[in-house]
Amino acid sequence: MFEYIENGTITNVQGIFAYGLHCGLKKRKKDLALIYSEYDCDAAATFTLNKVKAAPLILSQTTIKEYGKNVRAILVNSGNANACTGEKGYNDALKMQKICADELKLKSEQVLISSTGVIGQYLNMEKIESGVKKIVKHLTKDGGLLAAEAIMTTDKKLKSFALKIKLKNGIVNIGGICKGSGMIMPNMATMLGFIATDAKIEKQLLQNILSYCVSKTFNKISVDGETSTNDMVVVIANGASGVEISEDNIEELNLFKDALMDICKKMAISIVKDGEGATKLVTVNIYGAKSEDDINKVGKSIVNSLLVKTAFYGEDANWGRIVSAIGNSEADVIPENIVIKFNDHTVVDKNYTILLDEEKAKTILSQVEFEVNIYLNVGDKQGTWWTCDLSTEYVNINANYRT
Repeated sequence: MFEYIENGTITNVQGIFAYGLHCGLKKRKKDLALIYSEYDCDAAATFTLNKVKAAPLILSQTTIKEYGKNVRAILVNSGNANACTGEKGYNDALKMQKICADELKLKSEQVLISSTGVIGQYLNMEKIESGVKKIVKHLTKDGGLLAAEAIMTTDKKLKSFALKIKLKNGIVNIGGICKGSGMIMPNMATMLGFIATDAKIEKQLLQNILSYCVSKTFNKISVDGETSTNDMVVVIANGASGVEISEDNIEELNLFKDALMDICKKMAISIVKDGEGATKLVTVNIYGAKSEDDINKVGKSIVNSLLVKTAFYGEDANWGRIVSAIGNSEADVIPENIVIKFNDHTVVDKNYTILLDEEKAKTILSQVEFEVNIYLNVGDKQGTWWTCDLSTEYVNINANYRT
């Protein structure tokens, strides 16, 4: 009941405008994005669990909690995280919010702000102010992809999606842009996701749906096991479609939930596929666990294992590293029950029965996308995580990140 829009972006949502430009925080690339709604929005969000939180994240977290029913804009800069910047950093975040609000003729609490980039450096507020004054004059329905470009840091690929849901009372649109490439781990990462919908949906219900979707998508990915300081996923709903999503209509509520889940999944996977230096997308399916918690313990242990990820890069069918990661996960498993498959090729069966065909496994691991299927055979729970390989390019990128 929903379909994706070709080359879709956040401005496919009714009442949403956007733009992205270069304001000078980076040497050349776009570094300032603005998303704007013609109408007041209910807002929901999830934030990093890192105890070191950037000033703009703290401010937006407070804004959503206290004023999240009349949000109108999201201002994002890249190139500077405004993290670990103390009182000055927080005052700069407040100033950034107010500058944008004034230019849009809004109240400060109607603007969410976000930053991404290098930690421990103060924002150049003159460049921010100049950039904001320019960007508000260029807001357009054609600006979604420019905004998606402006939030990128080490990303190689622009990440933008949109879909429409056909409901009995009309059509609802959902659009989103995101960034993320390195410092990616469950519980948010150096990742930003901004989603808009023209559905009419109450704030707490929207929050409940978003939290569930994030738990199954953004919190099931890992590039390098690092959780950053600035990360957030925000959804704003402006009601411009006139279609209400509520618990009074479970069928339409479930359709909306499924669509939001799917777009979150596409956004999350796009981040893993664009992992710094990544050459492979690896889907890790876990079957037969005793509990959801055990699924997450096993999944997290595998996708964060440097030895497993480097084996994927080398196209080495080293299933022993996977078994070791499972054993280190603290999940309730019986080692002799574990079965591991690469796609549909069983490499090790129960009781450590080795069925590995090196040539067949090499062919699978050389693909740009493949599955690792883990059968724990101790329960009936199942789940999925996503990761990528860890390459020499990852080391080169992060050894020279600030330069």
